[in-house]
Amino acid sequence: MSNTSSAKKECRKSARRKAVNVNTKSRVKTFVRKLLTLITENKKQEATELFPIVQSEVMKAVSKRILKLNTASRKISLLSNKMKALQQ
Repeated sequence: MSNTSSAKKECRKSARRKAVNVNTKSRVKTFVRKLLTLITENKKQEATELFPIVQSEVMKAVSKRILKLNTASRKISLLSNKMKALQQ
């Protein structure tokens, strides 16, 4: 347990930051899961509308340093390839 007041404050700050990061990560995962569900159900119109939103959410997580750029690029690339396969 923290002894000094500054260490206690840092512990509180860390807990708040973690809550925000977990929330953002969960939001990204939810959007990706929704898009994958639409792709597997062959709902082209809805998937096409959702894809730019998913890209935006993933890149927001990168800008907040919650995801690394390569991880985000890999996710977007995977989703993009699935979207192309859906269109054909």
